[in-house]
Amino acid sequence: MKTIIAERYEAVAESAEQTPSVKWALASLSLSMLLSSLDTSIANVALPTLAQEFSASFQRVQWVVIAYLLAITTLIVSVGRLGDIIGRRRLLLAGIFLFTMASALSGVAPTLWLLIAARAVQGLGGAVMMALTMAIVGETVPKAKIGSAMGLLGTMSAIGTALGPSLGGVLIAGFGWRAIFLINIPLGILTFLLAQYYLPADHEEPKGERLEFDKVGTVLLALTLAAYALAVTIGRGSFASLNIALLLAAALGVGLFVFAEARAASPLIRLAVFREPLLSASLAMSTLVATVVTTTLVVGPFYLSLALGLDAAMVGFVLSVGPLAAALTAVPAGRFADRFGAQRMTIVGLIIMAAGSFILAMLPTTLGISGFIASIAIITGGYSLFQTANNTAVMTDIHPDQRGVISGMLNLSRNLGRLTGASVMGAVFALASAASNITTARPEAVATGMRITFAVSAILIVVALAIAVGSRTLANRSLCFGNVS
Repeated sequence: MKTIIAERYEAVAESAEQTPSVKWALASLSLSMLLSSLDTSIANVALPTLAQEFSASFQRVQWVVIAYLLAITTLIVSVGRLGDIIGRRRLLLAGIFLFTMASALSGVAPTLWLLIAARAVQGLGGAVMMALTMAIVGETVPKAKIGSAMGLLGTMSAIGTALGPSLGGVLIAGFGWRAIFLINIPLGILTFLLAQYYLPADHEEPKGERLEFDKVGTVLLALTLAAYALAVTIGRGSFASLNIALLLAAALGVGLFVFAEARAASPLIRLAVFREPLLSASLAMSTLVATVVTTTLVVGPFYLSLALGLDAAMVGFVLSVGPLAAALTAVPAGRFADRFGAQRMTIVGLIIMAAGSFILAMLPTTLGISGFIASIAIITGGYSLFQTANNTAVMTDIHPDQRGVISGMLNLSRNLGRLTGASVMGAVFALASAASNITTARPEAVATGMRITFAVSAILIVVALAIAVGSRTLANRSLCFGNVS
């Protein structure tokens, strides 16, 4: 794993500029992405231990994971916009500091509820780190190499997500559950020092030109996203009146947010950006694609354990193939985006993902582990190409004062896709398996459920592909008309 990271890091740093400052700046951004991604998955493996430690139910300890994800989902756009206003470097340093301090508090928390509160604060720091690393790339490397840098960040994100369960298991076995949070302290300090010394300074705006932060829009968006996130996560698969009420609240929140933003002097999100076909298409595609990738993590364990009869250790090994494939292909994907064009590579990535989804939809159980691994590698490899190219297409030509908020919106679209994939596609799988309790379903029923679920996933990718082609056609037409005029 160290060799993979080193090779990709050196390739990007050398292709950008032969200066130590750029290399170390990329190192700080890479570590920021790694840490924030690592903590989205490292706590999952500790839930049984935490339930025993605090004598708590699964529903209660589950909030150790939900609190972190909820904080990131609800705040990532707002912190991106705040970075545009007060300075991205300044806010990133504050986010790294907050993440590190909250990690320390999590590691020494004497009660479950204090641990959950600390994880929420840690999520705020993680939201800053996720949103601003992508935004700062545009100020750190030459424009022609942004794709390669985005690929490096994609590699670190994939490695962090993949490394979480295995690293967490080792730390818990050797040092106890507190170690999964305390490990962030030395890494956070290192990241902070590198960012402090090597990231480019913020460009100070004249006092008369500095925009105000949209507090009303921030609160409305946070409440709206929280309502949606809770609607699709609470209930553990059931969809009761509370879930419906939360969805209605989220829909009302969207209306209020649009109303407030249309009248704000300095809006959190300029509604006019949604009239830009490429940006709107990129956000929609990102949500659909993240939904499908999350489906592999939701459905995969059930198929591997119940249909193929693998033990827990083997299931974890097989599922790690997907993030590993994404990590291996992210930087080459960035080079392809730089060389052949980001929009073209976005379409190629979607085609590869569609092929992998269709293969899984028709996969016979007789092909066993090898068939599943090959299909997942195709899907995640295509996802890596899509995500790198899509991020590059959006972030390359964005106006400097909008980089933070747009980066936050890209991250938000992925988080919404993850939440939707875990809830909606999980429900599709349970329904397609035709079993009241999926854990006791027959192997044939589980395999059928898997195939139907990935048939739906393939349809979602085809929809994303249609959006990609349609937006590119609209953009080309606009360009042609602009040249004529």
